[in-house]
Amino acid sequence: MCLSIPSKVVAIDKETNMATLDTMGVSRDASLDLMQEGDVKIGDYVLLHIGFIMNKIDEEDALLSLETYKEIIEALDEEERQRVILEDDNCQNRGE
Repeated sequence: MCLSIPSKVVAIDKETNMATLDTMGVSRDASLDLMQEGDVKIGDYVLLHIGFIMNKIDEEDALLSLETYKEIIEALDEEERQRVILEDDNCQNRGE
């Protein structure tokens, strides 16, 4: 099963149609190709799957989800924390 951690958009490159995201302190780039032009703005929270932003998420819902993730992650050791945060980058839909 894949879980998508809400990520905050911190920059947008219109030339490459890519956004830079902050996912619980981890910076990553994601494609905006599946979103309508202008739909995602800096400061928005989004969900992504295999490198593509799939949709925006309400800020209140995003912050509640992040609090839950933080509680879970606090119970893990450092190596496991990084794996959990980065896991959705490599997540493939396997019908799980």
